[in-house]
Amino acid sequence: MLGFISLSTYYSKLSESAKNPKKDPMKYPEVAIKLPDWFYEFLENREKTFTSLEKRMKFVIELSRLNITNQTGGPFAAAIFEINEGVLVSPGLNMVTSMNSSIMHAEIVAIAILQQLIGNYNLGSDPSKVYELVTSTEPCAMCLGAIPWSGIRRVVCGARGEDAEQIGFDEGHKPAKGILSLEQQGITVVRDVLRDDAITVLKQYQQSGGEIY
Repeated sequence: MLGFISLSTYYSKLSESAKNPKKDPMKYPEVAIKLPDWFYEFLENREKTFTSLEKRMKFVIELSRLNITNQTGGPFAAAIFEINEGVLVSPGLNMVTSMNSSIMHAEIVAIAILQQLIGNYNLGSDPSKVYELVTSTEPCAMCLGAIPWSGIRRVVCGARGEDAEQIGFDEGHKPAKGILSLEQQGITVVRDVLRDDAITVLKQYQQSGGEIY
């Protein structure tokens, strides 16, 4: 986990470490992904296989809603499923504000967790396992760039990027075709699955006074 100290204290320790490296070596903070406790309580005794895209998206949208009510991040969630059987293999929550990290988007978290679970940076390394990423809102520019290198073969989206922008979120600069640009790299894209339900969560976050970034 991150150990938070003031920048002035941090740089003071760094300076001391440089002068006396053997006496007091300065260590950078460790960065680890830790899902909040409420997620495990939510997942307990729930079905882990989802037979349709709508059921998978409903699960992800509920995660995004709970992320708001538990104040552990923004109104976004994602999950990776095994395509053929619909088995949940990796969850993802937006934890930008709770971890003070701009890269802790739901898609990135889900991808990173599964890569560690299988012990491979390429989720497409095993031809017998084909994975899809289901996300409550279309990926921002950062996540859109990460998906092709991850080995994900299908992306399923709820709300559109413009829905997030409408409440003030900065989605970054994307290719002209946006999410559909993934298809040029052999990744199937499915849009607007339970879009209205996903938009409802975005509006709930806005109305609650959640931080917009």
